[in-house]
Amino acid sequence: MDYQLLLLTIGVSFILAVIASPLLIPLLRRLKFGQQVRDDGPQSHLKKAGTPTMGGVVIILAFTLTFLKFSVVNTDFYVLLVATLGFGLIGFLDDYIKIVFRRSLGLTARQKLIGQLLFAAIMCILLIQNGHSTAISIPGTSLSFDWGGFFYYPFIVIMMLAISNAVNFTDGLDGLLSGVSAIAFAAFALVAMQATSLSAAVCAAAMIGAVLGFLVFNAHPAKVFMGDTGSLGIGGAIGAIAIVTKTELLFIIIGGVFVIEMLSVVLQVVSFKTRGKRIFKMSPIHHHFELSGWSEWRVVITFWFVGIILAGIGLYLNKGL
Repeated sequence: MDYQLLLLTIGVSFILAVIASPLLIPLLRRLKFGQQVRDDGPQSHLKKAGTPTMGGVVIILAFTLTFLKFSVVNTDFYVLLVATLGFGLIGFLDDYIKIVFRRSLGLTARQKLIGQLLFAAIMCILLIQNGHSTAISIPGTSLSFDWGGFFYYPFIVIMMLAISNAVNFTDGLDGLLSGVSAIAFAAFALVAMQATSLSAAVCAAAMIGAVLGFLVFNAHPAKVFMGDTGSLGIGGAIGAIAIVTKTELLFIIIGGVFVIEMLSVVLQVVSFKTRGKRIFKMSPIHHHFELSGWSEWRVVITFWFVGIILAGIGLYLNKGL
């Protein structure tokens, strides 16, 4: 597979995001598309109120233009595009309702779920039409098991819902999700090259450039936030890449930071409902470290470092790399 093509994809997507961001930020300010900050969160976040959000539009735009330009058009191409744009659209509607109608709640949980189920179902239809393998490999071993379509495709739907929401939970600090997702996409770009899936490799490369270009303006102190438009779009893309490359379970390792973030929320809720006690000072877990006295930048760098380690372990376990 052509490494130069992937580097070109990253470069073009990065430049598009860097150019588009300073054009979008003033527009978001004029439209008063500002971030709403939770009162029960870290006090240091109160000063972020009003910072332009919905910047994920830049990520989706840079990704889409680059992906359409450099990817081959096949079934994998459509699966990746549906996942990224579909989940990104759900995030966009959620952000739009929150901001325009000045509501703390955008789409209801049921509306989000219906939207996610719809696009996950479309992905499944495309995969079935292409004769997608229903076998699942266990990372680091030669073992695999085939559930058959009756169990595999519901698993895929649940996987997409879990990944998109896990990624969404990770978006809470300046530059946190941008950096962690860039690391995960870099690992999956190598996985896709090993799997000889050009569409998945180009998808990952386009996302690397888009999130890094956005990171230029999203790093602490952030000039813009991506909102659900970006986080759900990123989640859709990374989940689809894992599915297309047949490394569904490898996501648990490469995307370990996302998994940890989601588990912290689940454990917090379960503990509070069953014992009346909280495990963490606040969930997702990145807020726990903030409230424990860590600076925002220290939390972000630490999570990036953990992401790099987990990506390395994932690549090591992925045979042939």
